[in-house]
Amino acid sequence: MKKFVIKIGVNAVALWVASLILKSGITFDQDGGSKAQLVGTVLLVAVIFGLVNTFIRPVVKLLGFGLIVLTLGLITFVINALMLLLTSAICSHFAVHFHVKNFVSALIGSLIITVVSMVLHAVLPEDKK
Repeated sequence: MKKFVIKIGVNAVALWVASLILKSGITFDQDGGSKAQLVGTVLLVAVIFGLVNTFIRPVVKLLGFGLIVLTLGLITFVINALMLLLTSAICSHFAVHFHVKNFVSALIGSLIITVVSMVLHAVLPEDKK
């Protein structure tokens, strides 16, 4: 459970940093909302993003295994961007205020999320269990 909470926290921070860097490309639309609502929205999006990456991303990577080998893994960046776009679509379906503008924003955002996640996982202490 502790590992799950840490993973959601890392995802939340990475998504928030991506939205700060790509101000018009990735947004948490909070018109007049409080900071507590923004934090709740970011955490909810992080949970949805984590579920998409846990259940859908492995299937897509399995189906695209030939392309992954052919492109020496570079297609993984496109898969990550598609998972971010899927997260945005799921959020809009459930009226969660998270939006990714286009594929280019998703691609750059997925790179930012990957880098921030790697840095946070390197800084956080490892669970010895």
